[in-house]
Amino acid sequence: MTQEHRTKQFIRNAARRLFAEKGYNAVAMRDIAQSIGKQPGGLYNHFASKQAILVDLMVENLERAHKAAIAPIDPDATPLQNLEAFVRGHIHHNIENPDDIFIAYMELRSLEGDGAQAVMSKRDTYESALRSILQAGHDSGAFLLTDPAIQARAILSMLGGITVWYRQTGPQSPADITECYVRAALQSVGAPYSPPTKRPNDV
Repeated sequence: MTQEHRTKQFIRNAARRLFAEKGYNAVAMRDIAQSIGKQPGGLYNHFASKQAILVDLMVENLERAHKAAIAPIDPDATPLQNLEAFVRGHIHHNIENPDDIFIAYMELRSLEGDGAQAVMSKRDTYESALRSILQAGHDSGAFLLTDPAIQARAILSMLGGITVWYRQTGPQSPADITECYVRAALQSVGAPYSPPTKRPNDV
């Protein structure tokens, strides 16, 4: 990792924390710079503006979300299996990245111009992947639903809500919570749920 890459990552991490804590509009470039011990002018060597940092954070988060929830989708698997994989990947990503998810939902309104288009395009691709799973389940008779597009938005809204209440100190493990969401997603389309089989070494 080069020094430039490390510096950009420090800036991203600081901005992520501050945007999640105070909100995008309440944070200035000087606040981000001060949090990592730099002068505000130094940030402009890596990002053209505060808006550029926000777009970078959102795009990076969506790219990681794609790897977590869309990459496991198997064209040879059943719609039921792919819906389970999508939900598990999505919830795992949200649990592991609470600040990114909070920013993704709360700061869409702060995006401007080309940056807004880039983020919305990736969000549309993400929603389209889930919609395709639901359409396949509908066409095969595996899922009971009337409109895959509306159902996709409903499921994503449900899954996104985990960041509102989830705390690592809670009584249930991330695995237990994930399975609750998998069950709820499957039930929402009239599909059966079977708990994953635990192996002998599983906790």
